Amino acid sequence: MRAPREIALRINGASYVGRAEPRKTLADFIREDCGLTGTHLGCEHGVCGACTILMNGDAVRSCLMFAVQAEGAELMTVEGLADGDRLHPIQQAFWEHHALQCGFCTPGFLMTTLEFLRDTPRPTDREIREGLSGNLCRCTGYQNIVRAVALAPTPDPAAAGTTRPARKRRAGASQSRVRRKAKRRGG
Repeated sequence: MRAPREIALRINGASYVGRAEPRKTLADFIREDCGLTGTHLGCEHGVCGACTILMNGDAVRSCLMFAVQAEGAELMTVEGLADGDRLHPIQQAFWEHHALQCGFCTPGFLMTTLEFLRDTPRPTDREIREGLSGNLCRCTGYQNIVRAVALAPTPDPAAAGTTRPARKRRAGASQSRVRRKAKRRGG
């Protein structure tokens, strides 16, 4: 086993510094060390899409990456979407159009949708189905998800994947405060 390495990165506008063994996944680092539990682990093989986050503006499967690979990266998780109690427009569309049931897959769908709508404004239903085909849901049948994405406002390309002003956090330290914030934001 190799010694843990220090990792510095930004998640949702906050700076995090932590230590992780080289084999620790990014999803586990985000959840366990940074206390941001909105990113879900489903299959842990990159198939279901539940662990999707944005890394430097691009959707990635955080279960397939090692935390050390994210050194210096700018990450956005589902906790970074809402602004306090105000839902992000994509979250609002999912809520209004009943695009979730159990909610387990929802964080991955939301993050995938954010990138998808940034890159494909005003998509057709077929484009939506293709764009979200890497995310699996066992509850909804996808109709309401497709409807929500079709009716969601297209994100401002300049703002999609950007985050709030920087705050510095030490991963693993003060996790209860980070968790409280995540709960308020819907994570």
